[in-house]
Formats: sequence, structure tokens, C-alpha cells
Amino acid sequence: MTSFDLSFDYRCPFAKNLHLHVLAALAAGADFEVTFVPWTLSQGYRAEGAPDVWDDPGFDADHLSLCAGVSVRDQQPEHFLAAHEALFRARHERAIRLVTLGEIGAVLAPLGVDVELVEADIDSRRPHKVIGQSYEEFSHYEAFGVPTFVVNGDATFVRYMSAPTSDAQASVGIVERLLNLMAHEPDLNEFKHTRQPF
Repeated sequence: MTSFDLSFDYRCPFAKNLHLHVLAALAAGADFEVTFVPWTLSQGYRAEGAPDVWDDPGFDADHLSLCAGVSVRDQQPEHFLAAHEALFRARHERAIRLVTLGEIGAVLAPLGVDVELVEADIDSRRPHKVIGQSYEEFSHYEAFGVPTFVVNGDATFVRYMSAPTSDAQASVGIVERLLNLMAHEPDLNEFKHTRQPF
């Protein structure tokens, strides 16, 4: 079994691509143990001297979907993988901003998620604290974006351009190859195409 952490923020399209590959691979039986870690894109852009964004109500709408994901992950884990996929797809394939509880509830309720429990959890601000703790933990790795993998105590940011196809085994292969590079090629510090393929 390969264990790794993987950060997410539902606002990032590249996180969407890679998380959907990981979810497809898990559904296909890949032998991965994944810890899905919330990470906010907003913290790096806050004004100097401003409070951390997870403590700032001015960022609550931006973090609402992330808080919902954290809530389902922690309190209704049997629904998390489906909810995780649905929130990414809603944001990037259905153009739902996910900045109101109504929008989020409409995505989660059909999956069997107890939306009232999610709303109460968000109102308590427990998920906000979890986001802050996760962000601080990932700061140890000098993380700067999502998705960031942590494999064997080493962090790697990956920008993958394509979403999965109907071939789940292809997703298994993609994730396995990435993990192999992270685990066995530590000298490969940066590998980037200079332009997008056409």
C-alpha cells in the first residue's frame, strides 16, 4: 500500500484534475491510503498585518466549500469521497460558485449527506480551525499551492492538465507514475513543459 497526503482547495482547477484521478484510481481498487488535507489559497494573498484568513469572517464565503468538505470528511466519512468529487465537479464543470449554503446543500444532499449537520459544524467554526491547523502543518513543507502531495515526508506540487476519462485504470497508472517519481527520483526537483500541448 502507498500512503500519501494530498492537499485540496475546491477553487483550483488543477486540484480538481488530480483529485479526480486519485478518486477514480481508488474506485478502481488502487492500493492507496490517502489523507485529504484542506489548504486555502487565500492565506498567501492576505494583507500584511491582517488576521489569518480562516479567522477572518470576510473570507467565510471563499472557504465555505472547503469547510463543507472538511465537515463531511471528519463527521460523515462514508460520504466523503462522493462529496469530494461532487464539490470539485460542481465548481469546475457546472460553474457553481459554492459560496452559499444553498448551493452546497444542493450538491451534497442528493449524496445522502446530512446537510444540517454540515451547516451546524460550519457555524461552530470547527472546520475553519482544521483548515488553519492543516495550513500550518503544510507550511513545514513550504507548500505554495494545491495539489501538493506528501510522500515519505517530502512534499511535491503537481500541476496536471487533464481530467480523467472513463478509463479508471489510466488514472491508476497516472497516479502510480507520479508517486513513483516522488518516492524514487528526489533529484528531479522541477520538470515542466515550456508550453501546453495542442
